[in-house]
Amino acid sequence: MATATTHSTWSSRPAFILASAGAAVGLGNLWRFPFVAGENGGGAFVLIYIGFVILLGIPIMMAELSIGRRGRQSPVWSMRYLSNAEGASKKWQIIGWLSIGIPLIGLSYYSVVAGWAIDYIAKAAMNSFYGFDGGRSEQTFNALLASPLHLVILHTLFIGSAVFVVSRGIHGGIERISKIMMPTLFVLLIIMVINSIVAADIEAGMKFLFSPDFSKLTPSAIVIALGQAFFSVAIGVGVLMTYGSYMPKQFSIATSATTIALADTLVALLAGLAIFPVVFQYGLNPGGGPGLIFVTLPVAFGQMPGGHILGLLFFVLLFFAAFTTAIGMLEPIVSWLQNLGFNRPKMAIASGATAWFMGLAAVLSFNIWSDVRLFPMIPLVSQKDIFELIDFVISNLMLPLNALLISVFAGWIMARQSTLDELQIADNWTYKYWRFSIRYIAPIAIAMICYSSAS
Repeated sequence: MATATTHSTWSSRPAFILASAGAAVGLGNLWRFPFVAGENGGGAFVLIYIGFVILLGIPIMMAELSIGRRGRQSPVWSMRYLSNAEGASKKWQIIGWLSIGIPLIGLSYYSVVAGWAIDYIAKAAMNSFYGFDGGRSEQTFNALLASPLHLVILHTLFIGSAVFVVSRGIHGGIERISKIMMPTLFVLLIIMVINSIVAADIEAGMKFLFSPDFSKLTPSAIVIALGQAFFSVAIGVGVLMTYGSYMPKQFSIATSATTIALADTLVALLAGLAIFPVVFQYGLNPGGGPGLIFVTLPVAFGQMPGGHILGLLFFVLLFFAAFTTAIGMLEPIVSWLQNLGFNRPKMAIASGATAWFMGLAAVLSFNIWSDVRLFPMIPLVSQKDIFELIDFVISNLMLPLNALLISVFAGWIMARQSTLDELQIADNWTYKYWRFSIRYIAPIAIAMICYSSAS
C-alpha cells in the first residue's frame, strides 16, 4: 500500500484558520454577495444562504479538509495515495487534477478583476470620485476596461505580489501575510459598518438585509443562494484540500471548518451592512449587479463628506480579500510542483507566469476581443465573451463537478474508519449527519446547481 509523505505543517491553529478564512473570503463576499442579495430580495435570500452554509457548506468543507490531511501532499498526489489506500479506481485522481486546474484557470481571470481594486485604490486616494454622478462613474469604469495596457499592468502587479508571497513558503509567506491582512480586513469592515451606523441609512440597510420577504424568494433565488453558500467558502477549488494537507493531527477539522465558514459568512454580512446603508442613503440601486462596487459605490463616495477616505478604505479592503484568496489559489499548483522535487520560488514564478499569460485573454475580452464569441453554435454560451465563458466554465461546471466528486469520494469511497480517524467526532449523531449529508444531500444539492446553470 502507498504511504503518504508529510510535508510542511501550519505553525498554529490560528495561523491555519486565518489563512483558510483568507482563502475563502474573497471577491465573492465583498463583490458578489452584496449584489446577488440585492437582486434576490435581501433578507429572505440571506436567511436561506446562511442555512445552506451551515447544513451543507460546512460538511463538504470537512470532507475536503479530511481528504487533504489524510493524503498529506498536493491534491494530485493526495488523491493518488488515497485511491490506492482505499482500493479505489485510479480515475478518482481526477479530483486532484481538477483541484490544481481550477485554481490555476480561476486565478488567471480573478487577477484581472482584482486589479480593478488596485486602480480604484489610487483613484480614491486622489479623491477622483469627487462630484461623480452615475454617468461619469460608468464612463470612468468603462475607460478602465477599454485600456488593455492599463489592465495588463494591474493584472501583472496583482499576480506578481501573490507570487512573491507564495514563493516564501507556508510560514514566511502565506501565514505571515494572512496574520496581517485578515485582522486588518475585519478592522476595516467594522470601521465601514460604524460609518454606516453614524452617517448612512443603517435602518434601511438592516431592513433590507435582515427583514425576510419570502414573496421575493423564487426557486431561482434559492438555487443562487445554494450556489453562493457552496462557493463562497471555497469548496471544490483545491485550496482547502491543499491547506488541509498542512494540518497537524491535533487540529479539529469540524471546529476549523465551522470557524472558517462563520468567518466567511460574517464578512459577507458585514460587507452588506457596510454597503447597503450607503447605497440607500444616496438613493442608489441595491440590485445594481457587478457594477454595484465599481460604478454605484464611487458615486456615493463622491457625494459624502470624507468620501475619498472611506472609498480608499473600501478598495483596500477589497484588495485584501482578493489577495488572500489569490495566494490560496496559487498554492495548490506550487505544492504539486514542489512534490515533484522542484524549487518552490522558481515554481511560484512559473505558475504565476502561466496564470498571467492565460489572463491576457480575459483582459482582451473587455476591449480588443470584446466581440469574440468562441462557441456561437452552443446556445448556453453563444453570447458570452471570453471572460464570461471562462467564469461560466469554472463557476458553473468545473467547481460543481469537483465538489460533487469530493462529496462522493468522502462519503462512498473512503472507508468509514478513514473518515472517523480524520474527523475525530466524538458525537455519533454529528458524524451520522455529516455522512448522510455528504452521501445524499450534497450530491442532490450540487446537481440542482448544475441543472439551474444549464437551463
